[in-house]
Amino acid sequence: MTIREEAQLEEERILSPYAAKSAKSRGRETYEEECDIRTMYQRDRDRIIHSKAFRRLKDKTQVFLAPQGDHYRNRLTHTIEVSQIARTIAKALRLNEDLVEAIALGHDLGHTPFGHAGERALDQVCPLGFAHYKQSVRIAERLERGGKGLNLTFEVRDGMMNHRTSGTPHTLEGQVVRISDKISYIHHDMDDAKRAGVITEEAVPKYLRELLGETTKERLNTLIHDIVKNSKGRDEVLLSPEIEAGMKALREFMFEEVYLSPVAKEEEEKAEQLVETLYKYYVRNPEKMSAEYRKLLKEGEVQERVACDYISGMTDQYSMEKFREIFIPKGWSVY
Repeated sequence: MTIREEAQLEEERILSPYAAKSAKSRGRETYEEECDIRTMYQRDRDRIIHSKAFRRLKDKTQVFLAPQGDHYRNRLTHTIEVSQIARTIAKALRLNEDLVEAIALGHDLGHTPFGHAGERALDQVCPLGFAHYKQSVRIAERLERGGKGLNLTFEVRDGMMNHRTSGTPHTLEGQVVRISDKISYIHHDMDDAKRAGVITEEAVPKYLRELLGETTKERLNTLIHDIVKNSKGRDEVLLSPEIEAGMKALREFMFEEVYLSPVAKEEEEKAEQLVETLYKYYVRNPEKMSAEYRKLLKEGEVQERVACDYISGMTDQYSMEKFREIFIPKGWSVY
């Protein structure tokens, strides 16, 4: 018996009846021999971590564009925090931690430079539309490994596609990541907003502090404990009605005071214009894209989609460098 087979038997023994067992996965689009050591979901996690798209997350905006300071979150640290929250919940509910981790680490692979500002810009300018969750799956299925994709399991791709609020994951592990993503961004974005001086703890409505906790840490603890208490032994991951209403109110507070505030968003219009301008340029000049994207065009991919692939894969800094290179005149010198 291989180590992987022993791990699969252990899953059957200790995991909840509602957990997604790796031995019962719906598998990959392209068949592969299984590993002797790692389960399918463990291999998916490793493939995501070693992907180029995952590494680029470290230089992509979470909320504050190009923040001046070492302690503000970026898209990679957000991803890691989602993974940790999701694994804590999954372990308490006896769900498959490996599947939860793979989904969490891959859920934002398709995010654009400049966060949701870049996403909005591409969605508005591209006739095919653009959504980061769809792009995450496209990266996994098509773009990574020179156009071969990562060949992830159905369950991981399903969780990545359905991590948005309106998504309907087919597994409880996907549901865990979906709610953990929301919990994570509300709380660490609030932490960053306090650090930036955009809000203070006293600005949080008193009834929410009384219901959920007096600090970011206490509120996070309240939500995680409530999820575990209300989901244990059930085929659904959910909050109690009272705490869910409190989380929604906290999210609304964040939108009013942070996400839509002039301080946090004063540079977003510039970012959207930059992304839109780059998109139009590369649609007109596809030969200026890098070789791996020109290869996609030769293989029959739609030009507008490939332009989105190229731009959404850029980091904040790289997109600004390309903009300067293309549109900002260079000083003339005889030397």
